[in-house]
Amino acid sequence: MPKSTEEIEIHLLLEAIRQRYHYDFRGYSSSSITRRLKRAQQHFDCGSLSELQDKVLHDPSIVPDLLNQLTVEVSEMFRDPSFFRALRETVVPHLKTYPSLKVWVAGCAAGEELYSLAILFREEGLHQRTIFYATDINPNSLRKAEAGIYALDRIPLFTENHRRSGSKVSLSEYYTAAYGAAVFDKTLRSRTVFAEHNLASDAVFAEVNLVSCRNVLIYFDRELQDRAIGLFKDSLAYGGFLALGTKESLHFSNHSETFRKFVQQERIYRKAPHDMLAGKVDHAVV
Repeated sequence: MPKSTEEIEIHLLLEAIRQRYHYDFRGYSSSSITRRLKRAQQHFDCGSLSELQDKVLHDPSIVPDLLNQLTVEVSEMFRDPSFFRALRETVVPHLKTYPSLKVWVAGCAAGEELYSLAILFREEGLHQRTIFYATDINPNSLRKAEAGIYALDRIPLFTENHRRSGSKVSLSEYYTAAYGAAVFDKTLRSRTVFAEHNLASDAVFAEVNLVSCRNVLIYFDRELQDRAIGLFKDSLAYGGFLALGTKESLHFSNHSETFRKFVQQERIYRKAPHDMLAGKVDHAVV
């Protein structure tokens, strides 16, 4: 069946973004990227996606704003508190056996997940032995994450999530409120490396013990999901942990046999030790 005009426009626009600026959105799910491109079209007051393509090709100044339209920044601190409680109670005891740790927060957006992990690791005595890598495709998101400033009206939800995650102290221990915003303690990010990274095109950059990529893969098509999971697999040390979102799974991935279900309900997986990969495959994610 011939492609519609809109399908052709979307294909050409995504190709223009990739070739001109090296941001690859071609592997995002069709419904998700179509919705975001339509939003961008309205935002830039373009009569068609073709007009937006012309603007993209000839006006580099719009790129930061375009990335804000095409990427997702919706998150919250300690989102899904039961996940963080499971992390605290079942994963942290294993991590405590290592003299040093590396954690990759992939698709960190404005930093809510990063600060949640940093706070949890501090509470569990792991922060000073951990290096965090916070990566995102959008440099504007990374700047927000590095600033660690959130609207004060979001703090009650963050506080309740933090309490339900199993913390024994108040979230207020970690921020200062001023001028309608909460500024989180800069020492929480003192051991964090912020960097641009595109799961669609970039390679592995470090060996880590934990990868947190929650509620990112749902926006990718199957092929890009598999590529990202392959990156996580190659990044993780044997016995390392992978955390996905509640609606995400390794079930259909070509890399599923590398992982074992650890806390299935919370989508926490563990990369099998080398001896298990070489022999037994029981409890693989199939």
